[in-house]
Amino acid sequence: MEYNENEISKIVLDTAFEVYFKLGPGLLESIYEQILAIELKNKGLKIETQVPIPVFWKGNEIGTGYRADILIERKVLIELKSVEKVLPVHPKQLKTYLKVLDLKLGLLINFNEAKFVNGIVRVVNGLKDPS
Repeated sequence: MEYNENEISKIVLDTAFEVYFKLGPGLLESIYEQILAIELKNKGLKIETQVPIPVFWKGNEIGTGYRADILIERKVLIELKSVEKVLPVHPKQLKTYLKVLDLKLGLLINFNEAKFVNGIVRVVNGLKDPS
């Protein structure tokens, strides 16, 4: 089955909520990444983890110093955090990743929030509103 970005986003958020409510905050980002990857695969989504992000400048590859945590269906990028506070640079970094990879939707999810909904940031790059 083929999903659009908003449908993928709903599946990811439902799954992330399930993981958060079972485990709570305080684990390493890598643990949440592995568990979320397993759960999303079990839901039939094609996922890739630790995806290299190549940067090009005027036709020259500068390097792949960055990696995206989870890429789903080659449509939605997930950046995971387990930090006390998401910094203003984190959504900006995700927006840049979306531009470089030519994607329209990214989710920044911080599993270290006391109230999980406060740890979710939706970042768009040219995605039309679903309403």
